[in-house]
Amino acid sequence: MRLMQRLAISGLLSVILIVLLTGTFVTRRDLANVVERGGAPEERSSEQQANPAWVQSNAIPGQDEAKPLEDKDRWVDPRQRQSEPSAVGPPPVPVPGPYVIKPPNPPLDDVTNQRREKIKEMMKHGWDNYVRYAWGKNELRPISKRGHSASIFGASNMGATIVDGLDTLYIMGLHDEFKQGRDWIAENLDFDINSEISLFETNIRFMGSLLACYALTGDVMFRDKAAQLGERMLPAFQTETGIPHSLINLHTGASKNYGWASSGCSILSEIGTMHLEFTYLSDITGNPVFKSKVENVRKVLKNLEKPKGLYPNYIHPKTGKWGQHHMSLGGLGDSFYEYLLKAWIQSGKEDVEARQMYDEAIVAIDQHMIKTSQGKLLYVSDLKYDRLEHKMGHLACFAGGMFALGAKTLQNELSDRYMTIAAGLTNTCHESYDRSYTKLGPEAFHFIEGNEAKSLKNGEKYYILRPETFESYFVMWRLTKDPKYREWGWEAVQALEKYCRVPGGFTGLHNVYLVDPPQDDVQQSYFFAETLKYLYLLFSDDDLINLDEWVFNSEAHVLPIRGNPLYRPAPSL
Repeated sequence: MRLMQRLAISGLLSVILIVLLTGTFVTRRDLANVVERGGAPEERSSEQQANPAWVQSNAIPGQDEAKPLEDKDRWVDPRQRQSEPSAVGPPPVPVPGPYVIKPPNPPLDDVTNQRREKIKEMMKHGWDNYVRYAWGKNELRPISKRGHSASIFGASNMGATIVDGLDTLYIMGLHDEFKQGRDWIAENLDFDINSEISLFETNIRFMGSLLACYALTGDVMFRDKAAQLGERMLPAFQTETGIPHSLINLHTGASKNYGWASSGCSILSEIGTMHLEFTYLSDITGNPVFKSKVENVRKVLKNLEKPKGLYPNYIHPKTGKWGQHHMSLGGLGDSFYEYLLKAWIQSGKEDVEARQMYDEAIVAIDQHMIKTSQGKLLYVSDLKYDRLEHKMGHLACFAGGMFALGAKTLQNELSDRYMTIAAGLTNTCHESYDRSYTKLGPEAFHFIEGNEAKSLKNGEKYYILRPETFESYFVMWRLTKDPKYREWGWEAVQALEKYCRVPGGFTGLHNVYLVDPPQDDVQQSYFFAETLKYLYLLFSDDDLINLDEWVFNSEAHVLPIRGNPLYRPAPSL
């Protein structure tokens, strides 16, 4: 009997030991899976995943922990597909969480902080009225308090203001509003639109914002929406040269150019302002087709002969030859040059071809288009068939920031010259504001004796909430710390409040030179995306969207630079 008892006890102990050992290994393996996967991702769609960025004040628990990946997004080494995961081994590669909005360090002085908070309040005022009167529409008419849609959006209701303003809401820490917009995009944004819309505007506003929000949050809904949009944009590139058309029907894929554009040409600023977005889209999806399209566009442009080293604004997509020899750093040309510089920055300074093309173009612009007026104002003139127009558009006022960014990111013998140009152009754009009664800048201004930095025609005197001058204030402040740029920015905030703010939002003006200017009753989507974002960042610390880690697209949507942990590239296959 004692023998049987001893055997039973011994057997029981063996069973307990086996269970404990097995449990140890199972627990260790299961624990690794929990850390890696976060538990049952298959039970929720990407659109239903909670985004920790929505936590009030960005007090995100476990913000340094890995964000879970779904099975379909996880890379598996093909060499280990036939074997079970090892019980021990290297820990899973951490996946970055959302971008955390931290308090300014060092803290802002009281005046700067009050000004920054005022700009956030302006954003809240404009957003709340859009929600109240035009939710889901493209834009708001703040006086008549109804929806509005510009021709660039065709006949569609794409919620342009929601999409365009979303990363600004995130950066300002307006988390409830961000979640409100995010949910609308997840549930309602559909790109199956049977209407002609602008490829360029769709790219910088919609694609740019979706990519920015993916980088900031890691929410794969944004990435997937961007990929869906990218697929629908591809047919515009189906031309003899691969140069895309300006207009596309996202439902049928049919595309064409504007009839007014130099006998059916494509436009330089439009075809050259897709490189940042399509390169990043390829990198985060693993689909190289998007990047290949924009690389081909650059190849065509690089191989063309440039008159005086300059790029004309028009190019035929069938022949690959230049149209009218009209050169501009304003409308039709502007962001092509910006994206050459920023493609190099975005690549972690590895895209040497882009920087070389930028440098060569800027040398030619400096030689042929940068001029000084009799009143000692520096400006960049349009050039038509070798004839200077001695006129500068508001759209060209971004150039001060561009020249400065180019000079500071690659020091050489021309850097001082380009910083001088940057300061001069930014000062001239400020003068165009200061010489109007409203202290807001006109759409275009001229340089003739006795009338410099002022509009001459009624059709040039309007202000439609444009951001370009404030963009240069922001970049110049970040790179020089000259306090005048903040003061100029605050002058603009006060002018916007006095002349553009109405109970239903913010409106543009028909004539900036009048004491009581008529208002245009349109709150532009880019007022959220660009104007208020640049002003808010002007009064923020350098760590909030650090220029060493982020680059702005032409609509001020923030895209990560390679090397930034939030670049979030697709796993290699």
